[in-house]
Amino acid sequence: MEHLLNLAPAAWKDWFREQGEPAFRARQLQNWVFSRRANGFTEMSDLPLRTRSRLEESFSLWTTEIAEQTHSSDGTEKLLLRLSDGHDIECVLLRDGPRRTVCVSSQVGCAMGCVFCASGLDGVVRSLTMGEIVEQVLRLDRLLGDEERLSHIVMMGMGEPLANLPQVTAALKTVCRPEALNISARRVTISTVGLPEGIRRLAKQGCPYHLAVSLHAPEDELRSRLVPVNQNTGIDAILQAADDYFRATGRRLTFEYVLLSGINDQPSHARQLAELLRERTALLNLIPFNPVSGLPYRAPSVAALQAFREVLESHGIPIRVRKRKGSRIDAACGQLRRLRSLQNSSASPR
Repeated sequence: MEHLLNLAPAAWKDWFREQGEPAFRARQLQNWVFSRRANGFTEMSDLPLRTRSRLEESFSLWTTEIAEQTHSSDGTEKLLLRLSDGHDIECVLLRDGPRRTVCVSSQVGCAMGCVFCASGLDGVVRSLTMGEIVEQVLRLDRLLGDEERLSHIVMMGMGEPLANLPQVTAALKTVCRPEALNISARRVTISTVGLPEGIRRLAKQGCPYHLAVSLHAPEDELRSRLVPVNQNTGIDAILQAADDYFRATGRRLTFEYVLLSGINDQPSHARQLAELLRERTALLNLIPFNPVSGLPYRAPSVAALQAFREVLESHGIPIRVRKRKGSRIDAACGQLRRLRSLQNSSASPR
């Protein structure tokens, strides 16, 4: 059966028309899927029984199953989703004051090779479909209480969103529509390791999503060690593409920087970073490393983090230090999937 969420809502109207149904049936279906949080077609009580039966015969609403669900005392919830082909992906619900943010994946695994990231340790398997991305958002939205409302979406889970750009943007357009979850494009963030041509393609689409570029190092030699794909681009090309995105959208850029103890967290690195960013309308998001089982990296000490921050602030660089949320449930992307994979491997007969 076809995955309903792989179709744009306009195609839903076409299906009803082909069935000899009035056009307003598509609006009813959208209401059930996005607002009334139906778990299946049989629940859609204002649709005729025969129509529900036809939908059931023609489409699947869900193609994933929840393989594992974890909760943190800070309100973070994480889902490990099993795809129809047996692969696993992760998505996370973050609660922060009034904000309700979902962090979703764009690929199974990742090809970018960042040495400190659990998502890419086993490479990339495939890109997700539009429907599989939408489904993550809906799965997480259904974890919210009646008094809660989804407010932000970040494409910051497993995978490189710009390597799957058509499916990512189609999914975002679907869930952000007023008739769906009604989320402003300005409350959507797309995080990238820095693919210049992908950044420019995104800019040409004219949708003012927030762009977050993961730097992790202030110079090419170190960045290429931490982010191997940098050998194909280089920091200058990434920054130029980011500048183009700013000119096209007017959106302030965010640069992400994961701090690794003794590797990229020294005052000299901070001074180099300040030189890169001082002429740009940008926010620097400092992220103390979230430990990953099996990797040798550590988070910086409190003193090292403070010294790094002070250097940047003395150069006038706007900074935010990301709070660690969900650390007790391995909420950083790829960790839960990798843990499950390791457990399965150790349990397999030899």
